[in-house]
Amino acid sequence: MNLSNAKLGHVIFSKSLGYEYGCHNKTRRSLQVAATIFAGQINPGAYFDSLANGSNAVYIDRLYSKWWKNPSSVDESWDAYFKGKSRDFSTLSKPKKKESKPTANASRSVSATAGTATAAPNADWKYIDDHLAVQAIIRAYQTRGHLAADLDPLEIVGPTGHYLSIDDRKLQATRAVLRQHYSYSFNDLNALFKLPISTLIGGNEQFLPLKEILERLERVYCGHIGVEYMMITSFFKSNWIREHFEKPGSMNFTADEKKLILERLTRSTGFENFLAKKFSSEKRFGLEGCDIMIPVLKEIIDQSVKSGVESVYIGMAHRGRLNVLANICRKPIKDILSQFRTLKARDWGSGDVKYHLGVFSDRLNRFNNKNVRITVVANPSHLEFVNPVVLGKARAEMYHRGDYRGNKVLPIMMHGDASFCGQGVVYESIHLSDLPAYTTHGSIHVVVNNQVGFTTDPRFSRSSRYCTDVARVLSVPIFHVNADDPEACVHCARVAAKWRAKFHKDVVIDIVGYRRNGHNEADEPMFTQPLMYQRIRKMKPCTIKYADRLVKAGVIKMEDYTAMVSKYEKLCNDAFKESKKIKTFKNSHWLDSPWSAFFQGRDRLKMCPTGVNLKVIEHIGNVYSSPPPPEQKFDLHRGIMRILAMRKKMMEECMADWSLGEALAFGTLVKDGIHVRLSGQDVERGTFSHRHHVLHHQSKDRQSYNSLQFLYPDQAEYFVCNSSLSECAVMGFDLGFSMANPRTLVIWEAQFGDFVNTAQPIIDQFLASGETKWVRQSGLVLFLPHGMEGMGPEHSSGRIERFLQLSDDDQDCFPDLSDPDFVARQLLAVNWFITNVTTPANLFHALRRQVALGFRKPLINFTPKSLLRHPLARSPFQDFDECSSFQRCIPETGKAAASPDCVEKLIFCSGKVYYDLLREREDHQQEETVAIARLEQLCPFPYDAVVTEIEKYKAAELIWLQEEHKNQGGWPYVKPRFDTTLLNIDNEK
Repeated sequence: MNLSNAKLGHVIFSKSLGYEYGCHNKTRRSLQVAATIFAGQINPGAYFDSLANGSNAVYIDRLYSKWWKNPSSVDESWDAYFKGKSRDFSTLSKPKKKESKPTANASRSVSATAGTATAAPNADWKYIDDHLAVQAIIRAYQTRGHLAADLDPLEIVGPTGHYLSIDDRKLQATRAVLRQHYSYSFNDLNALFKLPISTLIGGNEQFLPLKEILERLERVYCGHIGVEYMMITSFFKSNWIREHFEKPGSMNFTADEKKLILERLTRSTGFENFLAKKFSSEKRFGLEGCDIMIPVLKEIIDQSVKSGVESVYIGMAHRGRLNVLANICRKPIKDILSQFRTLKARDWGSGDVKYHLGVFSDRLNRFNNKNVRITVVANPSHLEFVNPVVLGKARAEMYHRGDYRGNKVLPIMMHGDASFCGQGVVYESIHLSDLPAYTTHGSIHVVVNNQVGFTTDPRFSRSSRYCTDVARVLSVPIFHVNADDPEACVHCARVAAKWRAKFHKDVVIDIVGYRRNGHNEADEPMFTQPLMYQRIRKMKPCTIKYADRLVKAGVIKMEDYTAMVSKYEKLCNDAFKESKKIKTFKNSHWLDSPWSAFFQGRDRLKMCPTGVNLKVIEHIGNVYSSPPPPEQKFDLHRGIMRILAMRKKMMEECMADWSLGEALAFGTLVKDGIHVRLSGQDVERGTFSHRHHVLHHQSKDRQSYNSLQFLYPDQAEYFVCNSSLSECAVMGFDLGFSMANPRTLVIWEAQFGDFVNTAQPIIDQFLASGETKWVRQSGLVLFLPHGMEGMGPEHSSGRIERFLQLSDDDQDCFPDLSDPDFVARQLLAVNWFITNVTTPANLFHALRRQVALGFRKPLINFTPKSLLRHPLARSPFQDFDECSSFQRCIPETGKAAASPDCVEKLIFCSGKVYYDLLREREDHQQEETVAIARLEQLCPFPYDAVVTEIEKYKAAELIWLQEEHKNQGGWPYVKPRFDTTLLNIDNEK
């Protein structure tokens, strides 16, 4: 037999071989060889072949003799092994006298002797070597025991992690041969060994027989739980894991706890069975095969509430969502069942399929009689993209609660096995784990492992052994568990919740089960997984297996289980009858994290002013342009000193450039109690070195100064967060943050506008359509640097056309301009605002308008690059005062405006190209014949302002000018709206 090194870890840990490799011969060398095999130091191929052929340690004697004559005549791994040994191997196979069992005193004396520079002549080398070998075996189980754990309920995955093949079956036959071969050697198993401090399998016992050591290691590491934790570098944390898995009795459950597990499992299975009977042809993405997920979630929440958690955020894809809504959130089952029928919504919004909907609930927890808030965040079909949104929502609630350690807020992520390892947003999201501005102080990840992704088995969907290997980068525990062992699953959930509460680090539970039906209930899985589903068809549901187990153990009677099933089935039937009475529903009833207090008594059509008193402007500007206080002895960069001097000069001139206009917006908002969060790559300085909100000490590490944090004693906080090099996860995070509280301004800035491309799913599925689908408002602002300035086709364009194409305003509908609330109604009706502003003052008002409105919409703002320092892109302070406001369209104010009848061309444009036009018009001396109007807001389209300009220059030729190509930029969007405007003007004539 020839086994490759790749299979070594799985072979040596089989239940049948777990102790035999260490005990097949009465010599000490056998243990040493086994230990080195466990440690992966020698080639096991020839060694295992010799064992299978019936030989014993004599084989090693022969190898040693061969090596002694010619080291190159043996495998290089044996060469390395023998080079490390100084003693003669010729006595290896000679019989030894039976030795007495060691005592604790003997152990201590041997240890003391071994620690000296020159060992005593009578040192018991055999005893020392044997103990070292046993320690190596224990460590091998701790390190690789999970590779041989019995994780697959279907028993179709072999020890290599793939489906059983001919080679795997040969391996199983070889194990049987080895079992027979070593049946005579059990006498050795009674030898006592002192347990090292690196294991807790002995409990209070210091010495155990070898047989008991191996059996306990088998139970702990090769049973229904595979524990990955040895990559954790902290001994304290590793030992904590051992306490909860190795220590005898650590996995025991009381009779009442077992009954509770069965009851929860019954509800989980009962809900799926009921839906299958009543809606057999409907897609529901049921949980069958991983029914234990509900008890696992319940246990996590119960344990977390004991630790002080008051709010839980759950992010998950579609599989099992309805079950979670019913049995975790306790959403009325009648409301869930009503979603299977086509009902008309009583409020606005298109709605979404039932297995994408979110929900918010306050529940009384049975452990402490306190309410716990459970939120399931709405998620589209893009599976894992809800992860960063959940993290952002959780982090925001922590901030607003003052929960700076994550003691009261817990994010739980539910994953699929194929998506967890296949989608990059997972990796981006988990890497936010320990970043100061993005950490949630530990998330609990639960993988519902169906062992298949839609129709693709793991051999073709991942290269790693486990779907969870991507989480190893965090050095946190990963618990693999057999879904058909409810107690093992619940134990993992309990330990995971305790781990997060103690260490505030992520933890992963990989529930290895199966999918009883196809990807959805209408699929035929036998098309692509015939062997798997032949076995699944024969499988008893986990609930029935566990009930039988408890009946045999005398914990319950079969009548008790039958009563549980009947009780829950009656509850579902009653809800089904009630659901038929429901004729309409409200989309808002499926809203996660509602802002009820924000909307109460608020007039959504009221346009609040965005200008401020000039004294406030002056105060903020003076602080912003000043260095840190002298008492801080802050060592500033000379370049920063020049920048501060330039800011001072602007304050004296009462003019604001782009940086100052932005800072004035942030400063006035925090003065009003609005928390401002600016996030993205290199936002502290700004990609184009224009911002410099965070000043760094030049000679001391981790000392910085943000002047906007020190404007007023009672101001809100202003956070500037340099992010990881991620767009998708960080934008999703900031989107989630913006959803938590409406009195927050959250801005995500791209280094260049084109960087937004890698966050497209967040934009498409959440930002552009989230309110329509889920009535979920967000005031998130995107800053996308844009401008055709010779930086290549990528770094020039922020793809304005993509965002405009996603806007939901009607290009053929001309609004009623006589309505005094026209502007507010237009803003309220559209899905987001898209601006391409050209002045610092207009940026100031656009940002303040985000908070001043009686509702929240995303703002997509295309920020400039060259205009950051353009001498004409300045705004006088009077454009910030109480009489000023956001200008959706800035009209011509020069010579052409004074003589409108002389104007031959009226040019509409947007963004930075305006300043290029100014220069061209001046060069050609056409100031009186060419008028230029700037559309600062493209969406919603400012019809009223456009009409005013067109009617003012009645004889002028109408032109739209842009930098971008004809099929890019604003033209595809504005053209039909200009047509609608002109048609309306003609009709009125």
